[in-house]
Formats: sequence, C-alpha cells, structure tokens
Amino acid sequence: MICYMFVLGMEMDPYVIFKAPSRSAMVAYAGMVPTIILACSMTLLLHYYQHPTIGFTFSLSTTLSGSSSHILTRLITSLKIGKSDIGKLVIAAGMHSDMISVLLVSVGYLGFPTAVTVNDFAANIRMTLTMAAALLLQVIFTATVSPIFMNWVNNENPEGKPMKGSHLVLSVAYMAFVCSGAPIYGYSPILSAFVAGVFLPSEGRVSKWAVGKINYLLPTIFYPVFFFWMGFHADFSKFEASHWETWGRFLVLVFITIFGKVIGTVICGVMLGFHQRESAELGLLLAAKGHFHVFLAVIGILLNITSTTTSISIIIVIFLSVLPTPLVVSQIIKRARKRAPTQRVALEWLDPSNELRILLCIQGVHNVLSTINLMEISQGASDPGILVYLTDMVELTDQIASTLVQEGMDTVTVMDKDVTEMRDQISTAVQAYVEENGNGITLRRMLALSTFNGMAKDICNLAEDLMISLVILPFHKNRHANGTLDGGNPGFRYVNRKVLRNAPCSVGILVDRGYGLVEKISKSVSSFQVAVIFFGGKDDREALAYAGRVARHPGVKLTVIRFLLDSDSVTASRRAGNCRINAAEQEEEMKLDDESFAQFYERHIAGGHVSYSEKHVANSAETYTTLRSLEGQYGLIIVGRGGRVDSILTIGMNDWQQCPELGPIGDVLSGSDSSHTTSVLIIQQHSLKGELDGVDDEFSIM
Repeated sequence: MICYMFVLGMEMDPYVIFKAPSRSAMVAYAGMVPTIILACSMTLLLHYYQHPTIGFTFSLSTTLSGSSSHILTRLITSLKIGKSDIGKLVIAAGMHSDMISVLLVSVGYLGFPTAVTVNDFAANIRMTLTMAAALLLQVIFTATVSPIFMNWVNNENPEGKPMKGSHLVLSVAYMAFVCSGAPIYGYSPILSAFVAGVFLPSEGRVSKWAVGKINYLLPTIFYPVFFFWMGFHADFSKFEASHWETWGRFLVLVFITIFGKVIGTVICGVMLGFHQRESAELGLLLAAKGHFHVFLAVIGILLNITSTTTSISIIIVIFLSVLPTPLVVSQIIKRARKRAPTQRVALEWLDPSNELRILLCIQGVHNVLSTINLMEISQGASDPGILVYLTDMVELTDQIASTLVQEGMDTVTVMDKDVTEMRDQISTAVQAYVEENGNGITLRRMLALSTFNGMAKDICNLAEDLMISLVILPFHKNRHANGTLDGGNPGFRYVNRKVLRNAPCSVGILVDRGYGLVEKISKSVSSFQVAVIFFGGKDDREALAYAGRVARHPGVKLTVIRFLLDSDSVTASRRAGNCRINAAEQEEEMKLDDESFAQFYERHIAGGHVSYSEKHVANSAETYTTLRSLEGQYGLIIVGRGGRVDSILTIGMNDWQQCPELGPIGDVLSGSDSSHTTSVLIIQQHSLKGELDGVDDEFSIM
C-alpha cells in the first residue's frame, strides 16, 4: 500500500492548489462539498460506527467525497474518450478531487491518530504536535532538496542509456528516506508515502523509472494480494442481510455518494455554462472510488471502529461507484458520433491559431539533412509554431532484442551500440539546428522499435496518442551519387503502405532526390524553389494547405501550378469519360476545390509572394509530358497522392505506376530512371472509414 500511495502522489501536482481555480478544480470542489455536507449530517443519525467520533465522521465523509484518479484515468483512457473535452475535464477533476481528499485524510490523521486512545487527551495533543512538526519538516525537505537531487541524477543519466547502478541505489535510498521521516514519530507510513510522492518532481528519468517499476508490480503482485487481504478481513458471511437497518444504511451511502456528486457538478455546470446532462454525467464519473477507499473501509474493521456489516456496505458501495462509468461513456460516445466532423484530422481544417503537430519519421543518419530542411520550411510563424515528434524507425532484430532492458511496464531501453550511436548522431544534429534556427519549433524524440510487420501499427498508435495532424515518412528508396534511386528496402515500403491505409491523420511520403543536399535555406532571400501541383480532389487540397505553411517561409519561392482541362477538349473528354464519372460527386468536389483554391489565392497569391501558373492539357498523355518537363526546375514539388474523382487528366496513368503508394503524379515525378535533383513530397489526406470506435478527437459537447 505504501508503494501504491507513493506512485499516486507522484502523479499529482500539489502546486495547482495555490493557483486560481481552473474549470476542473471548480468541478472537483463542487462535487466534494455537497457530498461532505450530506455525509456529516446523515451518518451521525444512522450509527455507522461502534463509538461516535469526529475522526470517523470526517474520514467517512472524505472517503465518500473523493474520487479515484487512478481508476478513473484508466477507465476513461480505455474507453477512448481521454482526448475529448469531457474526458480531459473528468481526468483533471478526478486527479484534483483525489489529491484534495487524501490530503485532507493526511492532515486529519494528525488530529485523530489511531495509535492513541481517544480518552488520553494530553497524549493525543503531544502526538499531534510531534507528528505535525515531523510531517512539516518532511514536506519542506522533500519540496526543496528533491528537485536538486533529481536533476543531478537525470543529468548524469541521459535518455536512451542505461542508468548507473550507483545512481539507482542512491535514488531508491533517497525516496525511502523522504518517506520515512514522519513515520518515525508515529505518523502513518502509508500517508507519509503519499505526501512525499506529491512533493517529489514528477518529471525526469528517475521519477518515470520509479513510477514505471511500481506500476509494473501493482497489477502483478499488489492487486491480487490486496483483494485477497480485503476479502479475508471483510468476511461477507457476516453481512447482516436479514436486517432492514443494514439495507437502509447501505442505500443512504449510495445516495450520499451519487447524489452529492451529481448535485454539486450540476450546480457548478450551471455556473460554468455546461449542459445539465453533461454536468450530471460528470458527477457520475467522479463518483468512482478505488483501492485507497477500500483500504480505509477494511482498516475500520481491524481497528474495531466500525462493524463488519458497515465496512462491507462501504466496500460494496465503492465497487458499485465504478459501474456507471462504462454506461455513461457509451452515451457520450453515442452523442459524439452524431456530432463528429467528417474530417477529424486534416491540415485543410486545422485552426491556424493551433500549433501543427508533425510525426516526422526517419530511417537513419542519411535522412537527417532532408529532415532538417523539411522542419525549416514547415515551421511557419513562430506563434503558434510546430511541434515535431522526430521518430526513429528501427527494425527489431534478434540482435537488438537481446540488448533490450525492461525499465517498467511500458518502458524499455535499447542497449545495442549501433542503435544508440545512430540515435545520438541524429539527436545531436537536429538539436543543434533547433537551438540555432528553430524559432517556433518544439522538438520531441520518439522511437518506433518493432519488426516491419508491427512498425506501422506503432507509428499509427503514436500518431493517435500524440494527436498528430501529419505523419511524414521517408521513401523506401535512397538516392545514388548520380541522382538515380536504388532498389530500396522492401520492409520500409511495406510499412509506408500500411501507414497510408491505417493512419488516423494525413500522411506524407518524402522522396529525397537531393533535398538533403540543399544548403541552409535563407530566411532573408527567396532562394529555394518549391512548387505545388493542383489537379483537384481532397489530397491535392491537403497538399495546398501544407503549401500554405511553406509559403510563409521568407527563403522559399513557392509556385502553384494548376492543371486545367483544355476548353477545346471538354466535349470530347466528356464523351470519353461520361460512363465513369458520377456527375453529382464531381460537381461537389469541384466546388470544394474552387473554394479551397480561392482562399489560398486570396491569402497568398494575391499578395505577390507566391507565383501562379496554369497548365492547360487535353489528356493524361499531355499531363505526363508536362510533369516530366517540370523536373529540375524546382528543389521540391508538393503534390496530392490521389483522391480525385476520375479526373480526365490522370486517367490511365495508374496503369504504368512503379510505386502505387505515391499516386500517379508522385510516381511520375519520382521515377527511378530520372537523374534530376527534384525531390517530391506526396501527401494523402486522412479520411474516415466506418463508424468511430471512440472519441479520439477534440470535439466539444459542452
């Protein structure tokens, strides 16, 4: 229980108490206060305890008013509403409610210690003052010394390398030391561990290591032992089910737990402008209790404070408090499906005031220079800027698998020398660029370590968890010295094709044919030539939206090339393609194309910084010839993968594709037989497939 409470405390931030109350804090307080009032007023009348005490009434009221953030976070995340507004609010409010309630119990223990009899008033006062002084000194020491010690250990043990054994021993010894100060003077070791955990830094490698290790042990060792211990002491055969008073007390506990939370959150929701239905659902979700509350109920039996019947009633209520959560979440998801937008994650619909989140994948050191140049032209304005998750794609071989070191339930460290050296080189080069030129770029390092069969799923999961708007993958072929492309790695090609099929956001594939050889792109002179090709369709609109960010770079000279059907060939093309074109669908797509292009023209082209040209062609043969003529004129060409409604201009081009994952236009521009130095970025817009499994986007239902 000490380990459980220690981790619970480490996942909380005590300093939010001293800030202006946020929405989540107000919801937490609103759910707690009515529950405490109801519990204090009603439990006194129903004799839940052997001997009437203020301490028990306070403990029971606080227990019923709290929430289990550990249980609540797991449930909300597992049920896939963790990224919705109500999911985030519930998790934050549950964390706040849990922290406040356990801190109240921790402070209340000073006034009502279980080690001293109630009748011994003088001893009680002495014990209270001694424990309070010890706890205060422990808190001050932990809050002031811990950041210094933890930062030192973190700096000595950078990410990606195994922690030194001496530092591990020191870290564990230090954590044990800060937890054991107050218990020496009679304070509860379990509550002391929680208080110490609250004031320890939650960030940094040492903290993550400790949380990972303990969280790994909890489901494998602690939970089975805990529930066995609970069942052993809370003998359910002693539950007096034949007495109506038992059921009366039980129903009152249910009423206090549910009604107190719901009435509080509804009142708070009216003040904050929430819908009443969502406010009531907040209350039901926040009523969930957990292991600490069960522990307090069993302790009541062991200390002979409550009868076995009363404690069992409290335990049953705690278990029942979790039951409404899946039902409430299913209703939230059912309503969310009706309101979810048709395009969840697309650059075309991205709010310009929000930062762009990019998952930038990299196969090795040879991709570093093109990666840096891509970050450079993608950064847009420094406010809001971009958040780049630079992800190494590393195939998990038997040799690498033998070097993995498990550091927690979800954390492993790669010890393979080649992998660590590669990652260090990439990190050093990219971090140096960001520090010198990356104004507005926030960099995070990630690792997709898997077999080729599972790597695409790992990348898609990362994109979903990190709420990525665009995943950019390197092409599986690399450039020879003469400018042509090699045969490539079929494993990475398989990964790219699977990501294109399953990604929860837009995907780009970068064909590097010299983009990485480009010297530093100037921020004062428009020297780097970029073109975006626009035929029409959702993927081309996505490419145009990305080009809008590129256009903001002062060192880029952007040209928009729009391909249009030659007016003399319209009638003939209609006769040729009438049987294959859905007129209504084509008209809708053309309307969206014109709206998107008009907005881009007004925002970028009309000002003169972006050039514009039109190419009038009659058929796909002319399209092919025109595309080949563009090679060598630009350093980078941005184009949509496909998504066009049977365009006459590209019909038949699919028949001779070498790499279908690039689309017909991207395949022509990046042909392996060409020696030109024009790189190509092919973009595919995300599209929904079937019904939503959960609520993974940031819609608002409040």
